[in-house]
Amino acid sequence: MAVLSVIYLLIFVIFALIAYAILQIRLFGMKVKDFWSFIEANQMLDRLYHFAKQYERMSSQEQIIYLAEAEKIFKAFDKVPEELWEEEYDKYKEVLTKYKDIKMLRWASN
Repeated sequence: MAVLSVIYLLIFVIFALIAYAILQIRLFGMKVKDFWSFIEANQMLDRLYHFAKQYERMSSQEQIIYLAEAEKIFKAFDKVPEELWEEEYDKYKEVLTKYKDIKMLRWASN
């Protein structure tokens, strides 16, 4: 019986923490879906940042993939207040610079 009470208490605490996190996200003026998209975009930002640093010359296919992924990141970051991602600003700027360079190269080649 005591084990069952502990399990119920732990489940209640978990739900209370989830509710509190959702409340904090909403108080910050965001939707939970936007916050989750931001978390995924932040992980992709790290990958694109390393990719931009390693590869100076990309194939046409790699450029298209890079542009598509970068656009997804930019959209997700636009929905989130800057205070949440100010630590990632340098990476964001590097990805944005590479994005602009690729766009310019593709525009010039067409």
